Amino acid sequence: MTAKINKQTHFDAIIIGGGACGLMCAVQAGFLGKPTLVLEKNDKPGAKILISGGGRCNYTNLYASPLQFISQNKHFCKSTLSQWTVDDTISFFETYGIAGKEKTLGQLFPESDKAGDVVKVFTGLCDDLGQEIWCNADVKSIEKTEDSFTVSVEIDGIVENITASKMVIASGGLPIPKMGATDFGLRTARKFDLKINDTAPALVPLTITGKDQPWFEQLSGNSIFCRVWNDRASFEENILFTHWGLSGPAILQISSYWRPGEYIYIDLLPNQNIAGLIQQEREANGKKMLLAYLAGLYTRKFAEALSDRLPVEKNLASLTKSDIENINSLIHEFKAKPAGDKGYDKAEVMRGGVSTDELSSKTLEAKKVPGLYFGGECVDVTGWLGGYNFQWAWACGFVIAQGI
Repeated sequence: MTAKINKQTHFDAIIIGGGACGLMCAVQAGFLGKPTLVLEKNDKPGAKILISGGGRCNYTNLYASPLQFISQNKHFCKSTLSQWTVDDTISFFETYGIAGKEKTLGQLFPESDKAGDVVKVFTGLCDDLGQEIWCNADVKSIEKTEDSFTVSVEIDGIVENITASKMVIASGGLPIPKMGATDFGLRTARKFDLKINDTAPALVPLTITGKDQPWFEQLSGNSIFCRVWNDRASFEENILFTHWGLSGPAILQISSYWRPGEYIYIDLLPNQNIAGLIQQEREANGKKMLLAYLAGLYTRKFAEALSDRLPVEKNLASLTKSDIENINSLIHEFKAKPAGDKGYDKAEVMRGGVSTDELSSKTLEAKKVPGLYFGGECVDVTGWLGGYNFQWAWACGFVIAQGI
């Protein structure tokens, strides 16, 4: 790995982006004896890997399947995910010293809880296989000739032209600008006249503004296990109230399916029936106040916040049928209308990207531009929270390596 211009200026493939997809592509190409060059804009590869999962790296999910991916073509990801499976990912990392441990919902992390160990697997293999990684590399342009590509890249003020017969765009999506994320992949697609499906932040917190904001703000810090849904999807995980709106795993998940102007619905007591629970409690202790009962289910702070919506000053025995219906409706179908989201700086991934219509589902090669491949986040395939996007990235890297 180097940040300096190497004497070698021709490779089988040039890979733009030293993230999950690009690094896997380089390693798999190395196994096949294909010399590649990874150009990474940051001062070290794997920047997003290193911060993922709070620095622990949720590198795959035991339950990953095409069902957990969003795309205008829901079938597109099937071929790639079948060529490199979850078992392949687990076996690959175990071979190079990383045993996985499941946290929740199939999320697999290194036993060491160190994302750096994942990056070291790739940098070590690239060294062993003679695959080049140039960091602090600012790609200025990509030009296509009849049978190759020429990349103009600047490193430490020196501009060099490098050629390769194949070009791989694995430069990620738009989130986290402070990490150097750019729209390079999308600009490259446009340069070669490829269609881009609308992009937006995904796996992102949602904001609440206007008259509803003070109510959410008072609950900042409260985390509740819920079911969150709309007419497209449903998730059961924690939500987190914040001073600006809603976050937590369930909210991040539903955000990929939410569109501005729409409501989301929250079951604050999933898999239980609040009306039945109240009936049981009132038979045993009818004098208990609704406020005290709700505080036992949630927190005192959350129960008090419901005081402007529910008759919390009543004891359970005096609740009317109408009261019970209102409680049931609020608890099991709480409505929220987000004003927006927290944007790319807080998003885990980008939704949308290079249209799958433009790519071969078997090889990820651009149909219009032989030798040009797109993989990872810049493609219109977006996974759920919980290791699914890494599984997509590893699979893309493997598939592309077979074709370059």
